[in-house]
Amino acid sequence: MNGHLLLVLPVVVPLATLALCTLLWRRPLAQRLASVAGSAALLAGAVALLVAVYDGTVLATHFGAWASPFGISFVADLLSAAMVLITAVMAVAVSVYSLVDEVRERERALFHPLYHGLLLGVCGAFLTADIFNLYVWFETMLIASFGLLVVGGTRAQLDAGVKYVTLNLVATTLFLVSVGFLYGLTGTLNMADLARVLPRVENQGLVTTLAVMFLLAFGSKAALFPVFYWLPAAYHTASAPIVAIFAALLTKVGVYALLRTFTLMFTGDAGYTGPIIGAVAAMTMITGVLGAAAHFDIRRILSFHIISQIGYMLVGLAVATPLALAGSVLYVIHHIVVKANLFLIAGAVRLASGSFDLKAMGGLHRSAPLLALLFAVPAMSLAGLPAMSGFWAKFVVVKSSLDAGHHVLGGVALVVGLLTLYSMVKIWNEAFWKAPTPLSSQAAAQWRAAPRLRWTMLAPIAVLAAITLSIGLAAEPFIDYSLRAAAQLLAPTAYIEAVLGQEVMR
Repeated sequence: MNGHLLLVLPVVVPLATLALCTLLWRRPLAQRLASVAGSAALLAGAVALLVAVYDGTVLATHFGAWASPFGISFVADLLSAAMVLITAVMAVAVSVYSLVDEVRERERALFHPLYHGLLLGVCGAFLTADIFNLYVWFETMLIASFGLLVVGGTRAQLDAGVKYVTLNLVATTLFLVSVGFLYGLTGTLNMADLARVLPRVENQGLVTTLAVMFLLAFGSKAALFPVFYWLPAAYHTASAPIVAIFAALLTKVGVYALLRTFTLMFTGDAGYTGPIIGAVAAMTMITGVLGAAAHFDIRRILSFHIISQIGYMLVGLAVATPLALAGSVLYVIHHIVVKANLFLIAGAVRLASGSFDLKAMGGLHRSAPLLALLFAVPAMSLAGLPAMSGFWAKFVVVKSSLDAGHHVLGGVALVVGLLTLYSMVKIWNEAFWKAPTPLSSQAAAQWRAAPRLRWTMLAPIAVLAAITLSIGLAAEPFIDYSLRAAAQLLAPTAYIEAVLGQEVMR
């Protein structure tokens, strides 16, 4: 399979699935089958892309008759290929999970077309080589997410949607303004070309100012402190499959944009932006975990933990050593799987207990023992306990911080890990261990009486738990891959040459 086809498949497949699902709107069963098949096709294409770049090859393609830096380009290296693959894995898992529980209500609100529109925007953002087209893919992703957030049309969802749209539009406007200033300063928007041009700009103070503007814009998308308010205000209102795909992907596109731009474009001002990123990472970890500790709604707890865990991913960018960036890459991959799984489990817990409120739950370790076991895997991983993917991700992040002399960052990461364990133990004690309530007893009986619903929901949860265990028990290949991806980020010559051609570099 040629490189051009490998690079376009991750956007062509969701686009085609989106169109097909729209045409099949009045045929629910056919629409569901098309949605799952489209997700599976995306996974197959993502696997082929990862295989093509696994040896360190950087693939690039240019559309139309316009060569870089003037035309539209797609590029895939180890990081972007891994992000596309993990996106596809989540797409399949959530597609299967969404086949039950309020599926008809979602389908009437065009869930499947919007869902694949979201995947289209996410994959495009991971593959684009142009900073303006990154903005375009962000917009594609966010338009779809706006629609998905209000599926159901409840008052709480509409209120959350207004907050979500307003705060994200502010960040998007800042992003677009920053892109305009960047083009005015350099005359180019191709990221590989910007990597070549920005170090030659005479006014490096202006370049640093632009770096801070992009940090604020992407930081808002990634839900970093102090611009994270949109996330806990909105995520708890969406249904389980929707919030699971949100938790897996939306903030990670912002993290990916930060990793890409600050290792490729804004490399000359690390002495100024590095401490800022480190302080933001520490405050993000602390704010998120304290917010989680204060709540008893399982969705709100998990939403605040998204914020907290994003801070770990930024530690690598602040420390900026090969090991630290490898920790960020590994953490992103681990967190996408674990956090999506926890939200899927939250949806199952609601059906098995009758509520999202921990105080109204109880006794699930007896009424739903398999669900209890499947919760324990991602919960322990999120807390960073040994034999789980989260342990290795946290270990690499903390070790790289301490090795580089960033003892405060390392200490904050360790303390936040303990507080994360507290939140997971709180969920376990309230939902699974304590005596059942009348509401949870009634819901548990209905859960046991619906085997098709139960197994359709538990199957993708079990697969994601198996992935978490695989990373934890066989961590070496994943750490090795992360180290090689980090090396590509810190030495982007191959990326630049793949996009611009070797003759430009001479």
